[in-house]
Amino acid sequence: MKRVYALVILALVFAVLAIPTFAQEGPGAGEGGTLIEPNIGADPATWNRIIYSDTTSANVLGYLLPGLLPFNPETLTWEQDYEFALVDTWEYNDDSTVLTLNLRQDLFWNDGTPITAADYLYAANAVRSGQTSSPRTSMFETLDDGTPAGGKIQEIVALDDYTVQVTFSEADCLAFGQVDDSGVVPAHIYEQLFGTDYALMDENPRDPRLVEVSFGPFRDLEFRPGEGVSLIDDQSYPFSSLGYVAPSEWIYLNIPNTNVAVERFLAGELTHLPSVPANRQAEIEANPDFQYATYAQNGYTYMAFQLGDPANPQNGVDDAGNPIDQGIHPIFGDVRVRQALTMAVDMDAIIEGVLTGNGSRVATHDSPYDTVVPTVEPVAYDPAGALALLAEAGWVDDDDNASTPLVCQGCLYAVEVDPAFEGSEFVFELKTNAGNVVRERAAESLVAQFAEIGVVADYSAIDFNVLISEFRAQTLDAWIIGWSIGIPNNPLNIFAATQDIVNSGFNAGSYNNPEFESRVNEANTYPGCEEGPRNELSAEALSILANDAPYIWLFATRIMDAAQANITNFAPLPLVPTWNIDAWSVE
Repeated sequence: MKRVYALVILALVFAVLAIPTFAQEGPGAGEGGTLIEPNIGADPATWNRIIYSDTTSANVLGYLLPGLLPFNPETLTWEQDYEFALVDTWEYNDDSTVLTLNLRQDLFWNDGTPITAADYLYAANAVRSGQTSSPRTSMFETLDDGTPAGGKIQEIVALDDYTVQVTFSEADCLAFGQVDDSGVVPAHIYEQLFGTDYALMDENPRDPRLVEVSFGPFRDLEFRPGEGVSLIDDQSYPFSSLGYVAPSEWIYLNIPNTNVAVERFLAGELTHLPSVPANRQAEIEANPDFQYATYAQNGYTYMAFQLGDPANPQNGVDDAGNPIDQGIHPIFGDVRVRQALTMAVDMDAIIEGVLTGNGSRVATHDSPYDTVVPTVEPVAYDPAGALALLAEAGWVDDDDNASTPLVCQGCLYAVEVDPAFEGSEFVFELKTNAGNVVRERAAESLVAQFAEIGVVADYSAIDFNVLISEFRAQTLDAWIIGWSIGIPNNPLNIFAATQDIVNSGFNAGSYNNPEFESRVNEANTYPGCEEGPRNELSAEALSILANDAPYIWLFATRIMDAAQANITNFAPLPLVPTWNIDAWSVE
């Protein structure tokens, strides 16, 4: 079929705006027109579900691959017998250490090949091999070579083509969700491409053969580097809301930044604008030509510190699980410095100035959709207190001039690591991803606020994939990015030492606190997963984390999801706004 892919301007005929409701009707299979969404910044990094770590790749792959566990977007919980997933039902043994997953037997890849346990096992085995750059190794207790990985899954085996058995090292309240971390891939295709030489996956991450066979509302990926991605409707998809896929095409169009995305949406060139920037939401609300929904962000924006020695990055633990000395960052290795910079941030001013008030302060790693209610309060803005704490840490104003950088006079690094560091100025490198206007403006505000206390942040905005590569290499001083938090579980395990893996893992800042990890493990393994005691332990862990300040927790935005008024069946739900995109149509 002819695609609308290279389209620059889409002429949309606007309909009268009605209250968004999901109607069980549509124009017909593949007759619902073209949906165009913005991809801010870089191209997707890979078509490989096993190794992806960027949200752009995830957004594409979500339409091409099945989920393992049945997640109900309305209740935000896993539900047995909920049809939209590979697993149908499951059961545990008496001590909850063995999980048996019963897979549906009526699902097929779009080349007619049955989807079986082999498709899940291939992905899980590739992750466990340790041969790839997958950041999801932490689902397992150990890798194939015995390296500790930090998870609770000891073994995954197929009892038959449609039954999978997962064995855990101990009962764990979060382990169920980790079962799905590896994803599901068409094993018959991956085996042809890689066999068991999983390291080959990183050599050609956008090999088009990876997505020639798929399962989802769309298919037939067409990729134009620097321009975008196009998918067309797949009428073999069995989970469609209307009994067929209504839109004919989905385009993921590269847009240089969020402001340009808003302008092109306002001009009618984009049909759907997910995550409208907080500072532009008022324009959407005031315009009757658009429909929208708002809800709380399940995540936050943060500035991360590198705590270890950036000149000598090390994994958090060795092959036997023993801690590895990380060294200390010349500036941020001292917790007092991190605490002081947190005190130096006027977050209320940033929320008002950058987000135009459409956001809220964040004190620690928490989700509004989680059951844990942390006792942590945001750090108060106190520049005088910040200067006093910095002086205590050996960073002083030696010339009584607020416009010049603080200098090290007995700072931790000069005392414990390199005496030649004495007299060094407080200057560090700060990066974020270009094109994300909110993060760029937040970075600019932080640079200005730090300068007021004699701290110089050498700031730059770079390509998103380059940013990920650099901070995962653990060579950056500090970076601004965001977390989306898993639901229904809040994964505090991302701060574990076992997740401190150079060029992989999630703990790229080399945070390590055994007391914090002890509280997290107690909460995760609490007998019976009783909510009250688990919440208390989790709140203690969150308080420790906030005090250690491996991040400056910045803000959570108010999420707005918008569509043109002529998009029918637009009915976004919190966290899963495109749950029924197969029913959307352009009228």
